[in-house]
Amino acid sequence: MYNPSDSASLFAGKSFLIIDDFQGMRSMLREMLRTFGTKNIDTVTNGKEAIAYLEKNKYDVVLCDYNLGSGKNGQHVLEEAKYRGLIGLATAWIIITAEKTADLVFGAAEYMPDDYIIKPVNEATMKSRLEKVLTRKEMLVDIEKAASDKNYERTIALCDKALASGKINATELQRIKTGTLLTMGRYDRAQQEFEQILAKRDIPWAKTGLGKTAFYKGEFARAQQLFREVIDENPAYLEAHDWLAKSYEAAGELEEAQRALVRCTELSPNSVIRLKSLGELAHKRGDLEIAEDAFRKTIKLGQFSVYKTPVAYLGLAKICSENDNPAEALQILKDTCKEFESTEISLHAKVVEGMVYSKSGDSVNAGRISKEVTELVKSEDNHCATGVMLEAAQLFLATGNKEAAENMVQTLVKNNHENAELLAQVNDLYSQAGLSEQGEELVSKSRQDVIEINDRGVVLAREGKLDEAIRLLNDAHTLFPNNKRIMINLSNMAVMFMRKNGKNSDMVRMVDECLKQVAKLDPQDKWCTQLQVALDALPA
Repeated sequence: MYNPSDSASLFAGKSFLIIDDFQGMRSMLREMLRTFGTKNIDTVTNGKEAIAYLEKNKYDVVLCDYNLGSGKNGQHVLEEAKYRGLIGLATAWIIITAEKTADLVFGAAEYMPDDYIIKPVNEATMKSRLEKVLTRKEMLVDIEKAASDKNYERTIALCDKALASGKINATELQRIKTGTLLTMGRYDRAQQEFEQILAKRDIPWAKTGLGKTAFYKGEFARAQQLFREVIDENPAYLEAHDWLAKSYEAAGELEEAQRALVRCTELSPNSVIRLKSLGELAHKRGDLEIAEDAFRKTIKLGQFSVYKTPVAYLGLAKICSENDNPAEALQILKDTCKEFESTEISLHAKVVEGMVYSKSGDSVNAGRISKEVTELVKSEDNHCATGVMLEAAQLFLATGNKEAAENMVQTLVKNNHENAELLAQVNDLYSQAGLSEQGEELVSKSRQDVIEINDRGVVLAREGKLDEAIRLLNDAHTLFPNNKRIMINLSNMAVMFMRKNGKNSDMVRMVDECLKQVAKLDPQDKWCTQLQVALDALPA
């Protein structure tokens, strides 16, 4: 427990970063910190400078103003620092601002700063807040290292040790521990931990966590019930709203999912991620008014955010086209290519451009774009995002480019042969083009090709012929580099092989690459996390 007489030692040796656009405020905070016994103090004036300093240095405490002039604000800096791993569990982030409006407070609080201090700030308040947060954070140094190294077993063991010692801030330790269990895919154990916490006291984060375990286990009705209970008792608890929307969407209840997101955006209207999700969901449902509004806000609010996304630009362009406004759609697509310099995004924008021309009845330009896309995807089709491939197939069918459509669909299905929703969308595309039978046959044959290869690999593994099975599935992975099932089975067989025969650097690299790709395709894939843990646990 912290002893006030230890104040000087608590501050000595600690490093601070002050982020404020006002020289007077920077000077005042720096002098305060010096009187507390701190010597290692950096100051910056804006978000860009802040990120540059965070890239080069590790700080114990960051004191950040909300308004930083033009460019990034304090929330943007905190978002990016967390997103890029520039700060860890042991770094204290304190927002210091004059802002009191609910929108701004909610927005900053969502990214979980360690404290939130309203100006004007006096020395006594600052010292008291810093003493508390530094004492809390000191116990997390070893835990942060274990977590950043992805040594999850040690992370949990260190949390248990700290909890058993009776150190302060059990809540933070419990949240780290249960969050690690969820990351590891140990949902039953996480459920037990959440239930033990809730048996003592009904806490929103713990009940939300219990809902997450139900969600990950596919128990969507149970998850929805738990999230609704949290919201009923704590209407402003935003995480529960987000997860309620996710659970509704996973259960196919899209209207309810949209309602949940709308309620959440009303409470906290400045979240780029949430607005993007609302735009995508509303567009999927055909609610163009809500989708358009959400995408426009996403673009505006995301201008200086690390979460700035081409999804909003491309989604808005599609909506403008559907609303018979091709001129604005085409302008937005030009803006997209200027804002995001990426081959994949340029290709996606080109596909959408073709569909805009097709929708507006400009068959000449639609056909021209279709031919351009055909050439572009010849070397990229296995590396395109699923949505881009599906829209490209739609463009090819709309412009009578049947051969290109067939090639694209084969690649699409072979990389996603277990995705029932996607396969249904492919069948719908062919049905709309008056080619239902051809589409069904194409999907069926493409699926069967992958199933036969995968099944052959599984049989070889069961027969103990792991090296043959690995070679077979590795060849299949080369042909279908985005097929999750192939990557998971290949990784599992490789881990089994190394348990018997010892670590192999090439094989470790292959598994690591597969698991990273699966995590990119589906961040919630439970097998991916479990296999990563198994890989890390292999003896050297």
